[in-house]
Amino acid sequence: MAERKDTTAPARPRGGGPGGGMMGGQGMIGTGVKARNFGESAKRLFALLRPRMGMILVVIALAIVSVTMSTVGPKILGDATNKLFGGIMSQVITAQVKAKLPANVPLSSVKLADVIAQMRSHGQGQLADMISKMDVKLGGSVDFGAIGSILLFLTFLYLLSALFGYLQQYFTVGISQGIVFDLRTDVDAKLTRLPLSYFDSHPRGDILSRVTNDIDNIAQTLQQALTQITTSLLSVVGVLIMMTIISPLLAAISLLVVPLSVVVTMQIAKRSQKQFAAQWQHTGTLNGHIEETHTGRNVVKVFGHEKDAEETFEAENEKLFQASFKAQFISGIIQPSMNFLGNLNFVAIAVIGGVKVATGTMTLGDVTAFIQYSRQFTWPITQLASIMNVMQSAVASAERVFELLDETEQKADTTSPVHLTDVTGHITLSDVSFRYLPDEPLIEDLSLDVKPGQTVAIVGPTGAGKTTLVNLLMRFYEIDRGSIAIDGVDTRDMTRAHVRSLFGMVLQDAWLFSGTVRENIAYGREGASEAEVMSAAEAAHVDHFIKTLTDGYDTVLDDDATNVSQGEKQLLTIARAFLADPQILILDEATSSVDTRTEVLIQKAMAKLMQNRTSFVIAHRLSTIRDADIILVMNHGRIVEKGTHQELLDARGFYYDLYNSQFVEALDEAS
Repeated sequence: MAERKDTTAPARPRGGGPGGGMMGGQGMIGTGVKARNFGESAKRLFALLRPRMGMILVVIALAIVSVTMSTVGPKILGDATNKLFGGIMSQVITAQVKAKLPANVPLSSVKLADVIAQMRSHGQGQLADMISKMDVKLGGSVDFGAIGSILLFLTFLYLLSALFGYLQQYFTVGISQGIVFDLRTDVDAKLTRLPLSYFDSHPRGDILSRVTNDIDNIAQTLQQALTQITTSLLSVVGVLIMMTIISPLLAAISLLVVPLSVVVTMQIAKRSQKQFAAQWQHTGTLNGHIEETHTGRNVVKVFGHEKDAEETFEAENEKLFQASFKAQFISGIIQPSMNFLGNLNFVAIAVIGGVKVATGTMTLGDVTAFIQYSRQFTWPITQLASIMNVMQSAVASAERVFELLDETEQKADTTSPVHLTDVTGHITLSDVSFRYLPDEPLIEDLSLDVKPGQTVAIVGPTGAGKTTLVNLLMRFYEIDRGSIAIDGVDTRDMTRAHVRSLFGMVLQDAWLFSGTVRENIAYGREGASEAEVMSAAEAAHVDHFIKTLTDGYDTVLDDDATNVSQGEKQLLTIARAFLADPQILILDEATSSVDTRTEVLIQKAMAKLMQNRTSFVIAHRLSTIRDADIILVMNHGRIVEKGTHQELLDARGFYYDLYNSQFVEALDEAS
């Protein structure tokens, strides 16, 4: 690996151990990306709190009670310290006075004021001042009963404070999780409204990272921030009030920490902000690389690119490591910096407080209470500074989620949709034009009239627009110009869900989900009976294969259906189409993954299924579509020829050359 400059983070250890190897961690592709609008994203994130202001006010009320009870604690404890120290000094002074009194003079005849005056006359002015501020009684001792009562009351206060703190946390969790619940719901709903072009142009791993990693990060941060920000702000105010009551001078000294803390925090936050944005950006991109490599692992292995894939992963993982290291290291400086300022404040208070006790201007109990308050004062400031760390991370994640929520949605369905009941399958395309990219024409002025029950085969070279035409029929993409009508009704006058319910599809890439064989077939029609599922399987010639499985129809398929072959997957999806029993069929090279004998059986079954149904068949093997009613020959998005198989052969045009080229290649391979 190339030697790094001193400004970069140290290299992450690699090699054996958990997480090693290509799939061993999460990370991300890309360069460091600065947050596009950090301030606006932060405002938008906290705007999510507005609908829950009632609950937030409850949390604030609970926090006020909890913080108030914990804040008065040091002052009460200071009173106990004064009683303890006063009792001890009473015993010391009493012993000294008794030692100097004549035997016939009782202690009750001596006044404390006279003892203090005598101390001053002997040059013990500081000691006299200190005793004058204390609760010293000649003949007195430590009042353990009074001290015990104070400590018992203090314990009760702390218990109440903890109880209200628990309730505050309970409601805070409800608020934060409720916000994230709504956010997940909004994101899920948004994904259903996004056009197919969005998913075609964004890595699936990055989309999943936004929906899972980024939202989880927001959830954890909101819960932590709501509690800490509320408690810390109230603690700062409460402690400052108590410190001012005890000593305005020491309170003013403690306040010097605040502007210093703000300056330090802001300077550090500026430097860590862009690193957090880069961290989450890299996380999504690398997840996309991992997902892509995992789903295509067989291809990676076949072509011997394991090393390349691993090197790519390590390179991108290193970028994530660098961004994460810098983000965490820079933001992590906040807390030790706050601790340093807090320690300076502690030293100043201890020195000045000691002098004030010695001069009799403060009691020892007040000084000990103030020292505790100084710690309580700097700690919430430290917490507020530290929360800036996680807040930057959360806002960076929120920005990525808001980017998804702000994506342009597909056009809304019409408000007065037409619902077809008795569908005949008459499909008309009139002057249809479509482009994926504005500057790259694909389909231009395409017109087609498909009669009910006709089988239309669509053939042509790769990139001719065959699959695009199917996507337009299903309204996966919206046409730029022209119209597509079913039974005389423009598909844009129907809901997308209704349009798609009229079609049944069998794709070249068979898709099965994790579940039983029965559930995968029954996916074709909700509420299908057991007999209907088995009948569809028999029609697709897959029933015999299913019964050879260990658990038959109850056999569980894993996520990628790796426990069945590609051909068997295709048969199951064909059975699903049989069960759906749609009026219009779309078959995209549906038999490409089965053997020749099975293909013949499927073709016969398909012929039966397609009877009295309008069917679109995308075919690369032209021998399979000779019986089609109409063959559309497409090239560069246009229909260049149209007719039956024999008519097109007789025309000796594009189809003729395409058809014969397949047989010439077959003969060349045979020789």
